[in-house]
Amino acid sequence: MLATAPAPEKLDPRVKRTRSLIQQAFSELLAEKGFGAITVQDITERAEINRATFYAHYPDKFALLEETLRQAFRAELEKRTLSACHYSEENLRALIVTVCEFIARSNEHCKASEQQFDSLVETQVRKQIQELIELWLSQRGTANLQTIATAAAWAIYGLAEGWSRQKNRPPAEAFAEQVLPLVAGNLEGKAG
Repeated sequence: MLATAPAPEKLDPRVKRTRSLIQQAFSELLAEKGFGAITVQDITERAEINRATFYAHYPDKFALLEETLRQAFRAELEKRTLSACHYSEENLRALIVTVCEFIARSNEHCKASEQQFDSLVETQVRKQIQELIELWLSQRGTANLQTIATAAAWAIYGLAEGWSRQKNRPPAEAFAEQVLPLVAGNLEGKAG
């Protein structure tokens, strides 16, 4: 887990099941309709729950999207054990690949590019990149780590977003290798 992540809640199995139904319905609708066209009514009908149940779990579809994105990206980081690692070029390369692949899947998952959706993806992913880099740098006693991590998070996200929009893009691993010096140069000077 990332250092700034809150401790996981102990949820009642019924709450977990209901949230899972809501998130599954939401994911299916995202692929079919796109974020802007989805209504809470669509989600509740697909999940076979009533509106009051939805609102007991989420204030609106934006909160649902934020949680879905946060969980999905965190799962990618955990799968690659990046949050349990330290700073190294190899881990930074893996982070860049992870971000590229996640953004590409997010763009494919949503029916059409939508400003609201793209903005929420960017916010959630960039925030977690920053937290991870802050964790890595804090292990090395780096000064100004928040500023350095913020700049690196913006760079990684921006580069990955640009890569994901290319029609004939290279594999994520090749792209990560190409841009690694741009990101690592600033971090290594500060992390060492």
